[in-house]
Amino acid sequence: MSVARAERVAGLLRRELADIVQHEFEYDIPRGLISITDVEVARDLSHCKVYVAVLEIEQAPEIVAFLNEHAGQVRHELGKRIRLRLTPSLKFLHDTSSETGQRIEQLLAASRKPR
Repeated sequence: MSVARAERVAGLLRRELADIVQHEFEYDIPRGLISITDVEVARDLSHCKVYVAVLEIEQAPEIVAFLNEHAGQVRHELGKRIRLRLTPSLKFLHDTSSETGQRIEQLLAASRKPR
């Protein structure tokens, strides 16, 4: 499979998963603003890693654990929405890139302050 196709499928999955999480599980997910930031698809499309950013960092482990517990339900809903021969298995992971970026910004701001 070409890299371009894998990227197209990853983009499709990201959009659909964001919609599923927001609309199908909006009352079930523990409180917190979440977003699907990235999806990495295996070459054979059999599984994918779904990166989730959580606004309230302290709730991230609880939300990611909830999503992984309900990955089968999310996958079932995803299978109804997309046309792939095989609906990939899902593994939800906490995306820490925004927290890392904020920490770098804080360090840069602190280094610019006159002493």
